[in-house]
Amino acid sequence: MALVKLEQVSKVYRNGAEEVHAVRDVRLEVAAGEFVALVGPSGSGKSTILGLVGGLNPPSRGQVLIDDIDVYRLPVERQADLRSTYIGFVFQEHELLPYLTALENVLLPLAILNYSHSRQEAMAMEALGRVGLAGKGRRLPSQLSGGEQERVAIARAIVNHPPLILADEPTGSLDSQTGNEIMELFKELNSQGLTIIMVTHNLQNLEYANRVLTIRDGAVVDGREACLCG
Repeated sequence: MALVKLEQVSKVYRNGAEEVHAVRDVRLEVAAGEFVALVGPSGSGKSTILGLVGGLNPPSRGQVLIDDIDVYRLPVERQADLRSTYIGFVFQEHELLPYLTALENVLLPLAILNYSHSRQEAMAMEALGRVGLAGKGRRLPSQLSGGEQERVAIARAIVNHPPLILADEPTGSLDSQTGNEIMELFKELNSQGLTIIMVTHNLQNLEYANRVLTIRDGAVVDGREACLCG
């Protein structure tokens, strides 16, 4: 069953009379439990596609469906609820608040949920444990390595148990060894049932995906099924 569907999706930006076609008539289905990598030149539309899937960037044409829910037909408040329920985001620059501890950063997505503080803290501690940071919840981001900061960002993405993770260049600012450790973590999370869509420039990361899509000039020009994880 497809968790994510893009139906003839296009995104056009206008600058006066000029039109920039960032995404062109993309059709895409991602099944629950898949690990899909998007690759292609800079400016090809990879991150735009990720934003469209994530409910952050409405298409100019077409439909984006998550679990058969037409994302952009929902009112804005319901879109926020859908993102909170279905999607965890992981970015290259971590996007951690520097004045909050690791635990407090992971707690942020839970703020809108009607859970007791003790339950929220237990969920955040569990998420930190899943990414190998048990015992480091009280540290500030400045007291953590780059790889540990990325793990905090992943813990924040998975804390409310969403079925889908969207990762934009998650190893882009890391050295190769730390990047491999982060990719092993994504592989483990995928083996636990999480669906992952990842944008990457690092070709070594493709061995962790079971499908690789090449994006060029806003279109999917190649989609190859590849069991490269073995």
